[in-house]
Amino acid sequence: MASHRLDPIDRKILAELQADGRMTNVELARRVGISAPPCLRRVRTLEEQGFIRGYHAEVDARSLGFEVQVFVMVGLQSQAEADLRAFEELCNGWPLVRECHMLNGEVDFILKCVAPDLSTFQSFLTGELLTSANVESVKTSLVIRNAKVEPGVPFDILENRLSDPA
Repeated sequence: MASHRLDPIDRKILAELQADGRMTNVELARRVGISAPPCLRRVRTLEEQGFIRGYHAEVDARSLGFEVQVFVMVGLQSQAEADLRAFEELCNGWPLVRECHMLNGEVDFILKCVAPDLSTFQSFLTGELLTSANVESVKTSLVIRNAKVEPGVPFDILENRLSDPA
């Protein structure tokens, strides 16, 4: 849904929930400057309209024993829509694949994978990904460290764009 349908209070609600999805409705209402009942109605409307897709805890993968993070670039033999969807369905069934994005250019998909160790990732790579129908090429890049992980959208840029008359 287009962001121009949201008023400034809706955008503030989204920004606040993106920063802290666990705050109470009373706290959220206080932060956005409205009372609790209309705030709750707005949140429910934002959920129903698909602006809010869910609430999640940000877990630390390394503290849970997932030491390996790999980006995998996948090229397919066929880019027919049915083949693209079939590959996406495979990705949805692979627990190590945490994100799957279709790209334009030389690479058809980039996958973000997490694994407890290199051996587990290698087993997935050689036993599942490389043997999958339609997979033509695979290139992997092991993550050394994360310099920035910030999910969501930059609401300050959205607000600046909406307030700029140009």
